[in-house]
Amino acid sequence: MCTRLSLSICGWALLVATTGSLLSAQQSAIGEQRSKTGLRHSFLVTGSITAIIGEDNTIQWQVPGRSRDGFVLANGNILVSIANEAREYSRDGKVVFQYRLDPVNKELGTVVRLANGNTMVVERGPRPRILEITSQGDIDVEVPLQPDTDNAHMQTRMARKLSNGDYLVPHLLGFAVKQYSKSGEVKRVIPTDLDELGGRKGENWPFTAIQLDSGNVLVNLTHGNKTVEFDPAGKVAWRVDNRHVAGRFADPCGGQRLANGNTVICSYGQRDPTRPRAFEITRAKEVVWEFLSADIGLHEIHVLTTNGKSVAATSRK
Repeated sequence: MCTRLSLSICGWALLVATTGSLLSAQQSAIGEQRSKTGLRHSFLVTGSITAIIGEDNTIQWQVPGRSRDGFVLANGNILVSIANEAREYSRDGKVVFQYRLDPVNKELGTVVRLANGNTMVVERGPRPRILEITSQGDIDVEVPLQPDTDNAHMQTRMARKLSNGDYLVPHLLGFAVKQYSKSGEVKRVIPTDLDELGGRKGENWPFTAIQLDSGNVLVNLTHGNKTVEFDPAGKVAWRVDNRHVAGRFADPCGGQRLANGNTVICSYGQRDPTRPRAFEITRAKEVVWEFLSADIGLHEIHVLTTNGKSVAATSRK
C-alpha cells in the first residue's frame, strides 16, 4: 500500500558533505524539541524550507525552495513537490526523477511514490486530475477529479492511493473527502461540515486524508483547527481541537499517524514563537512532543526516527 512507508535507517542517517545546494549537518540548531518523556524525532520538513531535521535539531539535508508534500524513500532519496514539480533528490542533491506541471494547469500539490514504482501527483487548475507517472516520465494513469471550485489553489490538498486502487482526495471548499475509482467515479464522500464539528461556519476544510489500518480516515481540518478521525461510514470516531491542546492548532495542514497510535500534527499557520510548529498527541489527547522554531513553517512532515529507531515503516502519512 502506497501509504505504508518504508525507510532504511542507514540510508537516511548518512550525513552528506557541504556541496552545491546542500547544507552541512554541522551547524547550530534550527529549532527546539520539547518532551517531558524525552521523545526526540528526526523528520523531513516540507513548507517554508525543504530539509531533514535531526533529533539534535540540526539540518541533516536541505535543498533550496518551498515545498508542499514529501517523503523519504526506502532508498534514502527524498521525493518532494517543489516549484510545481515532482522531484526525487539523491543525498548529494542531484535530481534523479522529475515531472513538471502540465502548462494547462496551475499548481502541483501531492507527490507520492507508489508500490509499483510510479509517482502519483495531483494537478490543480482547469483540468484537475491525479496522474501516475512512470520512472521514464510517461503518464501511466490519469484520473479526472471533481472539485467544487474553479479556484485552482482551493481545489484539493494531499491525496493518497488506497490498496484497492482507489484514491482519497480532500476537497477544501467541498467540505469533503472523496474516494475516486481509477475511472474518476466518486464512490464515497466523507463530509467534514457535520453539525457536531461546527457545520460550514466552522470552516472545516480537509487537508489530509490518511487511511488507517482500522479503515478509519484521519483528516486535518485547516481553518477549522481540528483533527478528526472518521469511521468508514463517515461518522466521527475521534477528534481533537484547541480546547484539548491549549490552543496549539493554527491552520493544521500535514500530519502523520505513528504506529503507537499517536498523531503528529503540523500547525502551518503558527506565527507565535512560543507555540509549536508541530506537536504529537496521544489517543487520550495528551501532548507528548513539540517542535518549536521561529524560522520554519511546516506544511507537511515525515517523521523518520524516534530516539534513534526508525518509525517510518510502521506509520501512515
